[in-house]
Amino acid sequence: MTAKQDTALIAGQLAELTRTVEEMASQLKALRERADSQQVRSDTQQERTEAQQERIDLAARELADVSDRLQAAANALRESL
Repeated sequence: MTAKQDTALIAGQLAELTRTVEEMASQLKALRERADSQQVRSDTQQERTEAQQERIDLAARELADVSDRLQAAANALRESL
């Protein structure tokens, strides 16, 4: 094999290696973008869950307050009889 052939062979291998590296970089970028997107969705879901939990807690407090008032009204009614 001559020096020219060696150079051509190496150049071909380098070109193939470059294509492979570019493809891997593209795949890595796509994976990173998907991971970022999933993180955004996860953060959004977490925010929704927290807001829902706050509404549930508020409703539970209001229900307890209503229950206390009903109990007081029932007690007052019993005492008046």
